[in-house]
Amino acid sequence: MPQAPMPALAGRRVLLAYGLAGEVIARLGPIGFDYMGTQLAWLRASGAEASVVALPTSAPVERNAALLARSLLAQREPCLLVAHSKGGLESLSALLHPGVAAHCAGFLAIQSPFFGSALADAVLRSRPLHGAARQLARLLGVGAGDGLVDLTTAVRSAWMSHHAGAVAALTASLPVLCIGSQVKRATAVGPDRAYLPLAEWLERRGAGPNDGMVPVSSSLLPGARHWVLNASHRALVSTGEGRDPVGLLRRALEALLTPAPPSPAIPPPSAS
Repeated sequence: MPQAPMPALAGRRVLLAYGLAGEVIARLGPIGFDYMGTQLAWLRASGAEASVVALPTSAPVERNAALLARSLLAQREPCLLVAHSKGGLESLSALLHPGVAAHCAGFLAIQSPFFGSALADAVLRSRPLHGAARQLARLLGVGAGDGLVDLTTAVRSAWMSHHAGAVAALTASLPVLCIGSQVKRATAVGPDRAYLPLAEWLERRGAGPNDGMVPVSSSLLPGARHWVLNASHRALVSTGEGRDPVGLLRRALEALLTPAPPSPAIPPPSAS
């Protein structure tokens, strides 16, 4: 059922930050490869001034964070920031830049690997895979692939440890909602089933419940509100059997705009 517009969004500025290769998938929308497209259309139908921040998604996190910080500082009024996957890492880093958080009214992070992923570890440990991933990034026009290392557990765990105090201050002062997800053989339907081999491989490597790319434990910021859903890595931002990306976004933004006490503290996962 189509989602009705959300009156609370009328006149609000909303910025979207894509995950890795999101700009390529979004360009394929006209032939059925939805990626945050229905969500963007619904935001605009609700009267929001919604746009996607143009970032080369395979570039280093800090380089993109600087670009995103400038976009946030350029906003006249505090805006809502909605990010998927790697976009959440860049959004978090941008919000820690001086003065940037004051230009944000709320941060929604969907399936973002704040503490990294063993999948990135495996790709970076293999020279052929790493080289192929960087070459693909260049061919797709999403950067040179030099930001892939920023998705590893070692790099992300070190970053989170170094910025723990700043992250705690941010989640205490700004509405933040993190959504993690897990895909399971017993409940996966349609396109979600394609993620099962990767999800089960990650579990065998000790990652715990995951969406086929990002462990649940990696996607939840300490001090933030959080949800854990049954879904694969793209299921919450694209259409398909059993998926309702617009309904999910509406519920998440309603929660983000409603004051609530923070979730219990989440111990950071150990690096593998």
